[in-house]
Amino acid sequence: MTRASHNVPEALATRIIHAGSPPFVDGTAPVNVPVERTSTVRHASTAALHAVHARRKAGENIASYGRHGSQTHRALEDALLALEGGVRAFLVPSGLSAISLTFLALLSPGDHVIVTDSIYAPVRRLDALLLQRLGIEVSYVEPNDGRLEAAIRPHTRLIFTESPGSLLYEICDLEAIARVARRHDIVLATDNTWASGILFRPLEAGADVSVLAATKYVAGHSDVMLGAVIARTEAVATRIAAAHDVLGLTIGPDDAYLALRGVRTLPVRMAQHQRNATRVAQWLQAQPGVGQVFYPALPDDPGHALWKRDFSGANGLVSFVLKDADQYAAERVADALRLFAIGASWGGYESLVTVVAPERLSDHAQWNRSGAVLRLHVGLEDADDLIADLEQALQHARVAELHAIGG
Repeated sequence: MTRASHNVPEALATRIIHAGSPPFVDGTAPVNVPVERTSTVRHASTAALHAVHARRKAGENIASYGRHGSQTHRALEDALLALEGGVRAFLVPSGLSAISLTFLALLSPGDHVIVTDSIYAPVRRLDALLLQRLGIEVSYVEPNDGRLEAAIRPHTRLIFTESPGSLLYEICDLEAIARVARRHDIVLATDNTWASGILFRPLEAGADVSVLAATKYVAGHSDVMLGAVIARTEAVATRIAAAHDVLGLTIGPDDAYLALRGVRTLPVRMAQHQRNATRVAQWLQAQPGVGQVFYPALPDDPGHALWKRDFSGANGLVSFVLKDADQYAAERVADALRLFAIGASWGGYESLVTVVAPERLSDHAQWNRSGAVLRLHVGLEDADDLIADLEQALQHARVAELHAIGG
């Protein structure tokens, strides 16, 4: 006797718990997908080998060689599709490689791409060190108030956004940008790492491609380097699949397993990140030495209205401006923190702090003020402890400043 199957609508949290679960064999199945480690796929016969190659040529996501992945990879891909939507997910070694794959798959020499100005900083290095050499032109624009459409040229083939941004959390009106892209027959891709599918699903808002640094919230435990590209349509997926294959992009099965483990707990982790970050952000707003706090869930954040319209929640990223302070003052605060480790990433269970380099802010249209900026990733520690740590660090910096003035 088998269990009955019913077409019952399921919430996202339920779907990502069960997506990619191992099938029953002889009446039993493990809860977790097995980790299949192999560099070679064996075939029972040459006829079987030819059949597998034919299926791959027809577009089926099946392995004829270890680089194509295993059932461990397929399980993670299924979970990411449950998370983001779309028809095909591609796994790559990092978030930056996911961005690079998207550009190389969808652009050719002579093409033009529009990138929103608050983009992840390494994209500008990708432009300077590779895209320009390949004859691909990039324009950076502030995406609102019609400026993006005005930047379109006859040879524009791609619009690439990041929403929210990862320093000041600028939010694009992705639905409006999608309408512009459709009018001009341009592919729209977006970096959705901030929301990671659980807070916003850009493919449903009209994007053709969603890019994830799965290193961050998807994996969630600061032990995996991983990226993913999710395509909304078969036409776009076919182009990405070709580039993914010839570039030889692959990840290890152990990383796929660890990321799949992270997906299962993503909703509860993200909810706690938001609870802690909201408390920290509100506390920072009340501090006399803080000039501005950037966190989309705050009512006075510049992106709050769009966040409230499009997103189901927020994450653990909070940035704030130290009033009348320079980079050295910000570094004194960072050095004085005890629970916030100094580190450039985010999305894990732990709290982190980064002093944002001024040159990384100068390209952001939203940045029009003075002062040093610190970015916090508020982790899963007790919020009272994190606030106490920030309080002592800010006080330490004030005392050091007074001593410097007095000395």
